[in-house]
Formats: sequence, C-alpha cells, structure tokens
Amino acid sequence: MKYTAVVFGGLLLFGLVACGAAAAQTAKAELRNPEGKVVGRATLTEEAQGVKIAVEVFGLPFGPRGFHIHAVGKCDPPGFTSAGGHFNPHGKKHGLRSPEGPHAGDLPNMVVWPDGTAKFEVVAPHVTLGAGTHSLFHPGGTALVIHADVDDERTDPTGNAGGRIACGVITK
Repeated sequence: MKYTAVVFGGLLLFGLVACGAAAAQTAKAELRNPEGKVVGRATLTEEAQGVKIAVEVFGLPFGPRGFHIHAVGKCDPPGFTSAGGHFNPHGKKHGLRSPEGPHAGDLPNMVVWPDGTAKFEVVAPHVTLGAGTHSLFHPGGTALVIHADVDDERTDPTGNAGGRIACGVITK
C-alpha cells in the first residue's frame, strides 16, 4: 500500500509538471538588419514573472544597445519606424529608472561583443503572451527592436537610444 501511494504520487507529480510544460505559451522573432539580412533570433516564453526573452544576435556593431518591445508588428526597412514606439498600453513614461515608468516594452540594454555577437536573456514583467491589455498579440502585433545606441533608461519617449538597427516581428 505504501509503495502504491509513492508510485501514484510520483505519477501525479510527473503529470502536473508535464501539463505545466505543455501549457507554457511561446513566441519567436527573427531579427533582420536594414538590408534584410537575418542578424538574430529570439524566443519568448510565458513565465510566472512575465515573458522571458532569450535573444541571440550576430553581425551587429560592438557596444551597448537599447533593446525594446515596440507597439506594432511591422518591420519595414530601412528605418523600421513602422514598428511604432515602445509598447506602452498604459501611457507610462519611458525608462526602467523613471519614477513615472516604465513602458511595458522597456527592457535593459544588451551588450554586443567585439565579434558582433550577443546572447541576452531578460524577463519582461509587464507583458504577456496571453490575452489582455498587456498581450504582445494585440491587434497590430508587436516587434523586438535593437537600437544603434545605449538607452539612458530615463529620457522620454525613447531613452535617446538612437536609430533602429535590427527589427523582428513577434509571432506565435
């Protein structure tokens, strides 16, 4: 009897873990430069704390770069202005260090190494892959954008992050 309870408990736990893993929502983005060349990929996964974004890039200029979720799922080169401003469903001010912010799409800067590559992982706590006002799948969609300069994390509306050097539409 005791052995049966242990086996049953283990199977129940395994089933719950398997169901939880299967229920996790995911998304992806293929990042392209202004010439249309693929320069990176991102995987987005819904977690309890928000959406984890794991991005890997290559062929970008060395240095710190602003990295944001933008409000429109469109990446028309060369300037990627079609991606709109930062995803900001509640009209907050820009900046992770702003007392009146941040935008839901504000993310920490990423650092591109001298060889032009970066592996970066961050959790975006103010967005979801599910339904609601914070959904990255609202009508019109959203995009990930890498900027030419570092984001100062304070200046509204863009953090002085400069032009857009890579863009990828977030898709299911």
